[in-house]
Amino acid sequence: MSAEQNKILVRRVYEEIINKGNLNVADEAFSSDYVYRSPGSPELRGPEGFKQLITMYRNAFPDLHLDVDSLIAEGDTVVSRWTGGGTHKGELMGIPPTGKHVKVTGVVISRFAGGKAVEDWELIDTLGMLQQLGAIPAPELSAAGTR
Repeated sequence: MSAEQNKILVRRVYEEIINKGNLNVADEAFSSDYVYRSPGSPELRGPEGFKQLITMYRNAFPDLHLDVDSLIAEGDTVVSRWTGGGTHKGELMGIPPTGKHVKVTGVVISRFAGGKAVEDWELIDTLGMLQQLGAIPAPELSAAGTR
């Protein structure tokens, strides 16, 4: 597949799987040897691993929606930068529902082979999300912008 075709597939993952919850698309988008990696998270494998990840977030944030802010493609790699949010209505990482709306950013580096994603490396602002949920304290800034 071309770099442009890979970008189209990435957009489809965001729109169909993440935003609409159509998990069946994962079988078309991810190879059987797909690996998801993100700091602080266990490696997830295959389309089923991706489905588990999205199910966890959609259960915690039923109105989850991610917007693709930018896509950069070269060869078999696509880098996506996203902004997303949702209302915390279900348990997440042991945190009971807070009813708070969060806004989070992230970056995913995806590699493709044979028309499917084979690898994702994702960095998510988990610290910011946990601060917004009140699970950990946010730093307080003085009027001058210092701590």
